[in-house]
Amino acid sequence: MDKLLSLYVKTYHKFYQFDVMDSTDILINIRKIVRSINLESKRIQKDYGVSIPQILCLNFLHNSPNFQSTQGAIKKFLNLNSSTVSGIIHRLERKGLIARLPKTGDKRVTNVILTAVGENLLNNIPPLLHDRLSKKLENYEEGELRNIETVLNQLVDILQISDIDASPLIADDI
Repeated sequence: MDKLLSLYVKTYHKFYQFDVMDSTDILINIRKIVRSINLESKRIQKDYGVSIPQILCLNFLHNSPNFQSTQGAIKKFLNLNSSTVSGIIHRLERKGLIARLPKTGDKRVTNVILTAVGENLLNNIPPLLHDRLSKKLENYEEGELRNIETVLNQLVDILQISDIDASPLIADDI
C-alpha cells in the first residue's frame, strides 16, 4: 500500500509540476547567482585590472567628502576585516588609483584619497551586478523586501555562514 501511495504522489507531482520545487531547484538558483558573481569578477579583473572590492573602495572614496576617507571608515563601509582592507588599499595605491596622506593636524591618522587615475577608472567601468540589483530592488514594496531578506537569512542560517565577513555589496575574490 505504501508503495502504491508513493507512486501516486510521485505521479501527481510530475503531472502538477507547478506546485513542486525541490532542493535541487534552490541549489541551481544559488549556483546561478554565485556563478554570475564569479564571471563578473573575472571579467572586471581582466578588462580593468581591479577586483570588485577594490572598485567598491574607489566608489566609497568617490562619494566621500573631498574624495577622501580614513581606512577605518572604508573598513566599516565594506564590512571586512582590517587586514583585508589594508590589502585592498595597498594594491590600489600601488596602481596609482589612490594615495595615502597624513591628516592635517593629526599625523597619526592617514587619509586615503582617490586620485585622478582612480576617478578615470571608475568612469570607464560599466554598472556592476550589485548596482543592477539595487535598482531592481527599489521597485519592490517593503513587505516583499522583508520576505526576500527573511528567506536569505534562512539560507545563511541553514548554511551556517553567518560569521563570514561580507561586504553589503555583491563582491567576489577580495
